[in-house]
Amino acid sequence: MRVLVVEDERRMAGALQRGLQAEGFAVDLAYDGEEGLHLARIGDYDVVVLDIMLPKLSGYNVCKQLRAEENWVPILMLSAKDGEYDMADGLDLGADDYLTKPFSYVVLVARLRALLRRGSRRRPSVLTAGDLTLDPASRRVTRGGTEVELTPREFALLEYLMRHHDEVVSKSEILEHVWDAYDTDPNVVEVYVGYLRRKIDVPFGRNALKTVRGAGYRLSGDGG
Repeated sequence: MRVLVVEDERRMAGALQRGLQAEGFAVDLAYDGEEGLHLARIGDYDVVVLDIMLPKLSGYNVCKQLRAEENWVPILMLSAKDGEYDMADGLDLGADDYLTKPFSYVVLVARLRALLRRGSRRRPSVLTAGDLTLDPASRRVTRGGTEVELTPREFALLEYLMRHHDEVVSKSEILEHVWDAYDTDPNVVEVYVGYLRRKIDVPFGRNALKTVRGAGYRLSGDGG
């Protein structure tokens, strides 16, 4: 398995290279964003380990460029930033996973193996359900070409439902992935589903977001 590590701290990059090679990976190194982007474009890598704070071109921009070019190599971002918005930015731009420094090397290897098992499946940069569209990068939602204004929590809820369209998702799943918590009152999901319906369905005479009694919620892939 071929891994590209893009990391400007040379001691860390060397340590990662030696450790991953000991695990049986073939590892190439890049020390700035421009070199990393170039190698990711021309190399047939199975996974990229990408630092965010890089010279010449940030990890965010490297990731954004690759996804814009429809290069779906799995990307694990590394960062000293541990804020939830920093993590959200990386994932919204197309990263597959995010690990904050300092990190456990055992966890890093486990996450890389998980990404390798998943593979580089083609993923759309804009989510669609009929005439309902959601762009994670620009954080825009439209219905039939009309822009729909959503709060950050409503946006996160819609994104999760659109990524699982035509599937029934439970309140507990939504709480885990949208609220990142199990101890939040489950009724908050029902409240926000109501908010979302009043923005993406009711004004347009649609019924895409359905309640499945006793099970959860389902967003119709055809947009209702």
